[in-house]
Amino acid sequence: MHAVVAHGPGDLRIENLPEPSLATDKVLVRVVYGGICGSDLHYAKDGRNGAYTIAEPLTLGHEVVGVVHQVGAAVVSALPVGRRVAIHPARPTPLPGGVHGAGFNLIQGGSYLGSASTSPHTQGGFAGFIEVTPEQLRGLPDELPLRTAALAEPLAVAIHGVSRLGDKVKGANVLVSGAGPIGNLAILALRAAGAAKITASDIQDFPLEVARQAGADDVVRLGSGEKPQDEGFDVVVECAGVVPSVVAALDAARRGGAVLQLGMLPAGPLPVHLAGLIAKELTFFGSQRFDVELDAAVSLLAAEPRAAAIVSQVFELSEAVEAFACAADSSRSSKVLLKIGADPDQ
Repeated sequence: MHAVVAHGPGDLRIENLPEPSLATDKVLVRVVYGGICGSDLHYAKDGRNGAYTIAEPLTLGHEVVGVVHQVGAAVVSALPVGRRVAIHPARPTPLPGGVHGAGFNLIQGGSYLGSASTSPHTQGGFAGFIEVTPEQLRGLPDELPLRTAALAEPLAVAIHGVSRLGDKVKGANVLVSGAGPIGNLAILALRAAGAAKITASDIQDFPLEVARQAGADDVVRLGSGEKPQDEGFDVVVECAGVVPSVVAALDAARRGGAVLQLGMLPAGPLPVHLAGLIAKELTFFGSQRFDVELDAAVSLLAAEPRAAAIVSQVFELSEAVEAFACAADSSRSSKVLLKIGADPDQ
């Protein structure tokens, strides 16, 4: 099978790897689509993602969907061969259908598909086939195309973060700072959670066009003389993951408001002045991946036709290098997918 493998900084290869030999307690999934995430881009460009450095060849990809291909002989209960599925990328894995957080996203020592956080590394899903445990599978409703279902993992990240805000979202005037894929998926999650008005801000025009299609009520093009109103928002969701955006988020939140940090910030000390957080009695929420929210993400994607607009390009696996370059350019892309296998929906 062909796979997208990172070997180090700037060394991304398409390689022919052996298909997994299925363990009796596992399920083999034929991968159809994989979404390129910011962590994939970091591994490909820098050879590392945050504190985790590639020490051996790493097959990338954790936003993957496909079709059940084979079920191990010892598996007691699993989705049947041919069933279209999304894959929960974390182990330990919450059981399907869970609605109460298990806290698995905060457990030390777990693993995540396509991650160098473990030794040996946890190989990812940008490959023809992937072997997973039965509890990692989430069956997809017939009305949800696999192409849109590829958004389930990052949407679960957004839903988890928004859920941390609790009742602060309902009826709120919200700013989403950074209209990349996670920002635009946050728009879907915020709308589903009852936000009254959602404004998206970004430095590029293209992401803001996608934000409107995803359901933003208003957009602000930063650098054009516009800026979000200081203290004008009940809730600010920071999705860019850069210090100036964090500073602007603290400025934009009203007194007694809240800031949710969804964007991944660099490790180490950051020059962020927190006096405003204290003076305005802001509540600042961190958010780490997701826990049980993949089921909710699948349901929301099936019910929300605007989600499809967030997928901006689809590349064949053989075009992976070009796909990564496109995904790294926010002036022309939102969520970029790799088409890894034949799509039964087409």
